[in-house]
Amino acid sequence: MATPMFIVTGFLDSGKTTMIKDTLMEQEWIEPGLTLLLLCEEGEEEYPEEYLKEKNMAVLKIEEFEQLNTVFFKNCERNYHPAQIVIEYNGMWKLEDLLSIRYPRSFELQGVYSTVNGMTLDMYLMNMRNMLMEQLTESELIVVNRCADGVNRSGFRRALKVQNPMAQLLFEDMQGKIIEPSEEDLPYDVKGNKIVLDDVDFGVWYVDAYDHPELYLHKEIDFKGQIFRPKGMPDNMFVPVREIMTCCAEDVRYYGYPCKAEKKIDVKAKSWMQIRARFEYEAVSSFGNKQPVLYLIDMEPAAEPEDKVVYLG
Repeated sequence: MATPMFIVTGFLDSGKTTMIKDTLMEQEWIEPGLTLLLLCEEGEEEYPEEYLKEKNMAVLKIEEFEQLNTVFFKNCERNYHPAQIVIEYNGMWKLEDLLSIRYPRSFELQGVYSTVNGMTLDMYLMNMRNMLMEQLTESELIVVNRCADGVNRSGFRRALKVQNPMAQLLFEDMQGKIIEPSEEDLPYDVKGNKIVLDDVDFGVWYVDAYDHPELYLHKEIDFKGQIFRPKGMPDNMFVPVREIMTCCAEDVRYYGYPCKAEKKIDVKAKSWMQIRARFEYEAVSSFGNKQPVLYLIDMEPAAEPEDKVVYLG
């Protein structure tokens, strides 16, 4: 049987221990049996003995990265037979070094999660941006906690998406409650009458346009997409789509909103086009519920994007 391995990384006092205790170890997919916790640094938050006993966790303290090697993990497998391994990683160590270790065949990396202290986020963005981003490039979930009013959420989101477009990003306020996304969190400007989407922004726009159509109503949307026409759709309509990964590589599908034109659309299916269209919110049929609908202004052939797959969030 595979031994799941989870990595939680972040700088000292960024909330790694809290994430492990309150989030990771509470998931239903945590296997019954021993959890081996590799503690690579100790912050203010601790693991009380009663908690470790309750959760059936054994702790090994790691003082320096060199302790983490192939022989070490083989010994962990032989001596503990863990149901899963959780690594609370030192954010000052390179994550790529940990990921490049040759692990026992039964070990299977299930997730890399990162924590960021919102109280120091602006300082890191200004003075240590590269170092901050380096530890987040492989993370699938990033939680920015302790965010006071005025934290540069949009700046961090833009900087992160360049390095790791598939990461799910959550912001929490000072009380630990998730901050609902707002206009400030979007990677593009919605204040004007024309909204230009970069190639990586389609997934964010697709979700937000459905949830908050009022932000886009009657505005011009400029984006790149592929031509798709479902069977039975009128010849003056098509769907400009992109491949969106919703959670994993096995879950990639085409998504887009219907687009109406004044005349027949005679463009080869799956052609890449740069599209300018007016955004409306209406029913596409007499019995359908309202949804985003586009009205074509203009389109022209476009080069295939460097990464054809985009991501939600």
